[in-house]
Formats: sequence, structure tokens, C-alpha cells
Amino acid sequence: MRPIWTGAIGFGLVNIPVKLYSATERSEISLDMLDKGDHSKIKYKRVNEKTGKEVTWEHIVKGYKTGDDYVILDDKDFESANAKKTMTIEISDFVDEEEIDSIYFETPYYLEPDKSGTRAYALLREALKKTGKVGIATFVMRNKESLAILRSTPDVIVLNKIRFAEEIRDHSELHLPEKPEIKKGELEMAVSLINQLSGKFDISGYKDTYTAQLLSVIEAKSKGQKIAKPKLRVVHSAKEDLMSQLKASLSATPAKKKKAS
Repeated sequence: MRPIWTGAIGFGLVNIPVKLYSATERSEISLDMLDKGDHSKIKYKRVNEKTGKEVTWEHIVKGYKTGDDYVILDDKDFESANAKKTMTIEISDFVDEEEIDSIYFETPYYLEPDKSGTRAYALLREALKKTGKVGIATFVMRNKESLAILRSTPDVIVLNKIRFAEEIRDHSELHLPEKPEIKKGELEMAVSLINQLSGKFDISGYKDTYTAQLLSVIEAKSKGQKIAKPKLRVVHSAKEDLMSQLKASLSATPAKKKKAS
């Protein structure tokens, strides 16, 4: 793996030099965009809007428009805005992870210590583990300030970018049920269905089956086979009452086996 950011964790007066790695990879099939006529690949070019000519990366700069002109910025300008934030994951607070709503979670990364920071890294990892806390931190990556949490796993400290409060949309414009009349029997049946489907969470039990199915379609098409259009079977119509649908769901759904804790 290649690091995508290098800097340090700021933990009080302790600085822990680290490298940041992406903790995830995409699982979907890579599809190319093609010209419908001859199946040639579609390419994107960076074009000067005045001349129409392509511009190479080494001739591209970043600028901020002020009035009718641009202020051109380079890497040193971004660093000088706040050198500490561009080089440091600064922990400001420690909280219980359960206090953070999942809507704020964004992207996970692994943190690896530099050779000179292994002891301090291990100390922070064990301290997080012992207290059950996560560190709240800010840092700048790719010219954007990010809010993040640092949490301990048995082996690695994981940095999870989280969104700022102002990045979450207000849901007040949605048409949501206020307090509709719910029959006692319906609620009890719904709770029974939830209990029947409940079990210990094991992420390894969930697979990306769509990708495999799409590959089967691709393989069939490559052999000239005709792909039948799937039909969705509607078991219950909207006209039937909730109670009958819940009863049918309970009888059709096998109970989850409880794993020993």
C-alpha cells in the first residue's frame, strides 16, 4: 500500500509521526465508457476554454477568483495558511464513540507509525483501548480541513473522517409521518419479526453478490446468449392490511441462529 498523507498525530505535547493509508477498496466492476458506434474508449481532456487546446498537468495551477482576476496558489501557500494543520492530526478531545451519530461517518483510513514513533503509537493505541474512548481530531488533506475520530483496534489505530455539522442536510423538508395510528397487534407482530431476524453482527456474512451476478450476465452476453428480463414477484399487494403481510413475513422468514457470545 502507498501512503496518501504523511504527518504526525498531535497527542498533548507528544507528536507521533505517522503515514495515512486508505482502509477500503472498491468492489464494483470497472466499466469503460465507449462510443456507441465503434466501441472506442471515451477520453476526457483538460482544455483551455479560450483556445480549445489541451493543457498538460505541469501547466495547470490553482486559483481563487477575486473580481475579474485570479490569485494563483501553490503548495507553499496552502501550507502557510496553517502549517500545523497540514502536517498534524491534532487531537483536541476524547469522547465515547456511541455519542457520535452514524450520519457523520465518512471514510476510514489506517494509521501506521514511523520507526521513530512506534512506542508512542503503541501507547496511544493501548490508552484508547483501555479507556474505550475515541479521539476527536482535525487535519488538512488535499487542501481541505477534515474532522476525524481516532479509534483503537487490536492492531491498528483507525482514523475515520467524519462530517462537520454544517454538512448534514436538514430533513425538515421531507414528508415524514408524524404520529400515525399504529395498532397494538401490528406493533407486536413487527417486533416479533425483528426479533426473529436478530442475531450477532458478523460482517463476513455479507457479500457483494450483485458484482458476481453482473459478471455472469457479462459472460453470457460475451457468448451471445440472450439475457431474459427478470420479473419481480410481488408477494403482497398494497391493498392488503399490514397484519396479514407481517404474518406472512413471519411464516416465510427463518429465525436467525443465535451465536454464543
